[in-house]
Parts: sequence; C-alpha cells; structure tokens
Amino acid sequence: MTGRGRAGTRAEMAAASRAGVGPGKRSGVSSIRLANGLTVILREMRQAPVVSVWCWYRVGSRDERPGVTGISHWVEHMNFKGTRTISKQDVTRLIEMAGGTWNGYTWLDVTTYLETVQSGALEAMLRLEASRMTDCLYSKTEVERERTVVISELQGGENDPRTYLEKEVSGTALQAHPYRWPTIGYLSDLQAITREDLYAHYRRYYVPNNAILVVAGDFEARQALRLVRRHFGRLSRGGDPPQVRTVEPRQEGERRLTLRRPSGAAYLDLAFHAPAAADPDFAVLLVLDGILAGGPTVNAWAGHGGRGPSKSSRLYRALIEGSLASDVSTSVLPTRHPYLYRIAATARQGVDPGRIEAAVGGEIDRLARGEITPRDLDRSRNQFLARHALESESTTDAAHQLGFFETVASHTLFLDLPRRVAAVRAEDVTRLARARLREDGRTVGVLLPAGPLEAATAGSPGGPPR
Repeated sequence: MTGRGRAGTRAEMAAASRAGVGPGKRSGVSSIRLANGLTVILREMRQAPVVSVWCWYRVGSRDERPGVTGISHWVEHMNFKGTRTISKQDVTRLIEMAGGTWNGYTWLDVTTYLETVQSGALEAMLRLEASRMTDCLYSKTEVERERTVVISELQGGENDPRTYLEKEVSGTALQAHPYRWPTIGYLSDLQAITREDLYAHYRRYYVPNNAILVVAGDFEARQALRLVRRHFGRLSRGGDPPQVRTVEPRQEGERRLTLRRPSGAAYLDLAFHAPAAADPDFAVLLVLDGILAGGPTVNAWAGHGGRGPSKSSRLYRALIEGSLASDVSTSVLPTRHPYLYRIAATARQGVDPGRIEAAVGGEIDRLARGEITPRDLDRSRNQFLARHALESESTTDAAHQLGFFETVASHTLFLDLPRRVAAVRAEDVTRLARARLREDGRTVGVLLPAGPLEAATAGSPGGPPR
C-alpha cells in the first residue's frame, strides 16, 4: 500500500529544517511525525558503530476481550515468520550478517520489535520493519505451529508458582479494566483463535498512525530521517484503532485469595492500585518504592517480574535480615492506565506468610505516619537518578526507554523524570502511602505448598476431601 503525497513530504522537510531534525528536539533526542501519522524518534549516540532500531505499536493485552485473550502476543509471534518481500530465513540472515541481535515482546500496552546491529545496516533494518508493518504472512501452517508454541509458553508459566500467583492476584485486584487478564491469554481462547482473527488484529493495529519508530546510535540524524521517510513515508495511514474506555472502579475493601500448588516454598503477593505513568503521583511512587526497596527502575523490559531490594532498604532489613523471607521484590511499572504496585516475597522455611504481611504493613504504616528522614529521601532519589542514567547508557536501552514511554505517555516524560523525582518531598510520600497503600484498597495473595493429593483435588468441583 502506498499513499505518500508531495504536500506531506514538503511539510516534513520544513519541520525537520526548522528544528534541526524535527519538533521536540531535547537532550540530543529529536522527534517528528510523518504525514501518515508515524511518530519517529531519533537519538544520536556516537560511542560505538552500532544502531538500535525499535518499532513500537500501541497494542497489548489491554486491547483484547474475552474470547481472544492472548491474541496480541500471538500476532507478535506471527510477525517473525517473514513477509511478502523478506523470507523468514532472510530476516535472520540479515541481522546475523550485521553482527546483530533481535527480539520482540508484548505486554499490557505495547508490542515491539527490535534489532541492534552495525550502523551500516540501518537501512536494511528500516526496510525490514516497514515490511513487517504491512506485508506479514499468516499461513495456516505457521498459525497452527505457533498455536502449539504459545500454549506451551502458557503452560510453562502456569507451572511456576510465582507467575501463577501473580496472574491470580492481578485478576482479583482488577475487576473491570482489561489489564486484569494475562498477556499470554487463557487456554480456551488460544485453542479457539483462528487465522482470520489473528490477521484482522494485525491489520487493525499495525498501521503507521498507531506506531512509533525509535532509532538510537551511530548515525547522522538528517540522513537517518531521509531513510525513514524512504521506507515508511509511502505507507498509507490506517483507521484509528479503538481505545480502551473502561476505568477501574475504586476498590472499597481488602481482597484476599489463598492458593495451594506444588511448590518448594510459600509466597506472598501484595498488590495496590498505582497511578499511570503520566500521573504526577508516578514520580512520588518511585521515591516511595525507593525508600521501601531501594533503586527504583522504570525499565519495564528489565524490571518486569520484580526487583530485589538494596541492602540499605527498609524491606531488606525487615524481611531478609529479619529472617522472615528468603527473597523480596517490588514492581512499579509505567503504564498508560492505572495499574498495580506490587510487593512480593518468598517465605523462609517454616515462616507463616502472615508474619511477612504484618512486617510489610508495619513499614507502610511508618511511611503513612511520616517517618521519613532527609537521608531516606536523598538515598531514594539518588538511586533513581543513577539507575535512570544507566538505563539510558547503551543504544539498546536508550531506544527502549524512549519508545516505551512514547507508547504509554510521551518520551519527554522519561527525559523529565529526574526533575520530577528530585522535586518529591517527604509529605508527598506520606500522602501517597495513606491514599494508595491503605488496607481496604489492597489485594493479598498467598500461595502455600500443596502435596500431590491436594494439588490433584484443589481444582475439582467438590474441593479437597474433608
């Protein structure tokens, strides 16, 4: 499909000329929107002859519905199977010949594809991503092959007690918003989704006006923009994809669940409703998390699944040094809509998870009472600033962070987070702890080890024998 008009081309060139590369140039980052709606973000990083290309789509599990859960992730799999102009074998060959790596992932708000290669291969990667946007093949043979793969992936997660507990807690804490179902989907949906379902989802969301292209690394920005326009500017704008309108109602009471699964330990998962990335309170939550766990991260790629505490943090002292837990992690992630702040722990042998819950509650109460010193604030803010800098250091991480934030909010929010975090005060943290980490708004999940008989009967209609 083609659809680039000359008027659009002149407008893009004029915008690039006025602002060096495009509007929004800041901290070495340039951005522009093409006539077909594609957002382009460029960051020159000349420390190595490498470029990282990320193509993002504003589609994830939030854009699904019962009956087709898991379809966004499955579409991602299908889009590695080659296109009408680039075979599956040639995709791998192109990247390996450029000494590169490639990957992709799907999550709540996003689907993305990446290649980090020698800088001389930039145009080849742009050609690949432009072809992936419009020309992917969905053969019935490949669809059935990937059905087996994604179902196997789901079953692998189900066998991990921590992953299983996280899924169940999310579905209990969120009762209306589509963030509540897992990105991998549900088994019955994966068994029923058709080739036509997959292709329709691809065509609905894989359009330039729903995409963000990010390039970071060793290139000259004007030249890179010309290459981007050569390969993406010809693509036609699509219809605007449907937006999620559901707002999660305020939780008005604690929710609890207890699971029994084969496991070598007992696990606790506490979930609290968290602000979206664009909410001013997101920066406050980062500082709060830093005080509790130390070194907060906003890298969803590296941080998904939780992050262990620093030894100077309150949770480490209370749970690890207190001999209650062998492991503890927290998770605060940037999302387009309000999501969850989590504290998860693995109980030491013989320790009742209720003791861990009480200890975590005690640390939250301290924050809510205002027991925050200037040193607490400085340590949390400085640890965040150090991690933010590290997460912008490599070409791959820099491109990821810019693209992820542009997808869920704006890349300028990522650039502005150090200033926002530095402005957080102790009273802000106290206010947030009282408002967001209250007992009547939390969900508490416990997974206890089950023996073979208990595991076999736990899901039966009659329940375990009495």
